[in-house]
Amino acid sequence: MRILLVEDEIKAASYLKKGLSEHGFSVDIATSCEDGLHLARSEGYDLIVLDVMLPDRQGWSVVQELRAEGYDLPILFLSARDAVHDRVYGLELGADDYLVKPFAFSELLARIRTLLRRQPQRQTDQLQVNDLELDLLRHKARRGGTILDLTAKEFQLLALLLRRSGEVLSRTFISEQVWGINFDSDTNIVDVAIRRLRKKVDDPFPNKLIHTIRGVGYVLEERH
Repeated sequence: MRILLVEDEIKAASYLKKGLSEHGFSVDIATSCEDGLHLARSEGYDLIVLDVMLPDRQGWSVVQELRAEGYDLPILFLSARDAVHDRVYGLELGADDYLVKPFAFSELLARIRTLLRRQPQRQTDQLQVNDLELDLLRHKARRGGTILDLTAKEFQLLALLLRRSGEVLSRTFISEQVWGINFDSDTNIVDVAIRRLRKKVDDPFPNKLIHTIRGVGYVLEERH
């Protein structure tokens, strides 16, 4: 089993890696959100252990981005923030567990094993509707065999639409998942992003997949 540990405290990270390795896990360490996201997207991990307070930004955003892109592997938060609203917030973002620092290593180990037992199947690395394909592991998109040149946010937006294919997603939901929960809903950034995505995903092809539901939001689905 492979675990990604995102923790900027070097001594703590080394201690946890040593302990988990002794119990049969293969552990990689990232010390920032950006490094953690890069590894999570490029490597096939079974679980992520994620600190909330990191040097470049808060770990909340890592969960938001991975969930929006369709990654459903277990994520366990570590944090010294023990307020109830912090724990609830982390779980509502999509984390599977939340462990408050300081903690006993035996409890962390037990929680990791519990989360892994809940995962009978590995997450899918491929999303597809009609001839539109998304490779989450390699961060590549294709339509009709043609590679689509997408920005990071466009890929994230397309992954969200594909993951929830057939489901109408409101602009508020899309903005929360792709741009973060503090997104200013008065702007039209979602509509602009959808237009740009359509130019790459739909405009060159006869069969359109991204549809507007007037007054509600957007849906990605195959229509005949």
